Amino acid sequence: MRIFQVDAFTDVVFQGNPAAVCIVEGAVSDAWMQAVAAEMNLSETAFVRQLPGELELRWFTPVTEVALCGHATLAAAHVLFESGEARRRVEFATRSGTLGAIRDGHAISLDLPALPATPVAVPDGLAAALGTEPLAAARSRVSLLVEVGDEATVHALRPDLGALARVVDADGVIVTAACSAAVDGASADADAGAGADADAGAARAAGAARAA
Repeated sequence: MRIFQVDAFTDVVFQGNPAAVCIVEGAVSDAWMQAVAAEMNLSETAFVRQLPGELELRWFTPVTEVALCGHATLAAAHVLFESGEARRRVEFATRSGTLGAIRDGHAISLDLPALPATPVAVPDGLAAALGTEPLAAARSRVSLLVEVGDEATVHALRPDLGALARVVDADGVIVTAACSAAVDGASADADAGAGADADAGAARAAGAARAA
């Protein structure tokens, strides 16, 4: 077994969004992976294992396995590219289907599944748990998507994760807002239902998608 800690979404040490990556050799139990994730105590630990004909990737928070995690997938791809175990492209077999990662210089792009969201009523107690008033909400297979007023609100979020877990029936809560002309939008993700805060304060690593 080899284990790494990677800071995603940054080129500055001790910034961004940390994830652990465990390269597993041979068979291990789900209980063993859960124990390792609890010991690492990060929002997600990615487990990479070579199976016949495919490269398996699974993600665990300190308390449970989750169906999808973007920043831990990015971290796993980074470890494989930096170690020379993958060159320009790598594909992972996951619970959410086949996920691809492509390296272009120092950048890595991910091919993640689209999870359509359906508009829903804003859950009772959500505003208090987030610390801000939502404009709208929508539900995908795994997450609740919440729109707030502006980019500054996203970056200032300090949600009550315990309260979120009580009022939201989803693995995660994604808070988003429209941004300035330079970017399309900003978002922050809190894995309230999975026992972890994926952004270590919900907005520390809030991402902005640049317009084409």
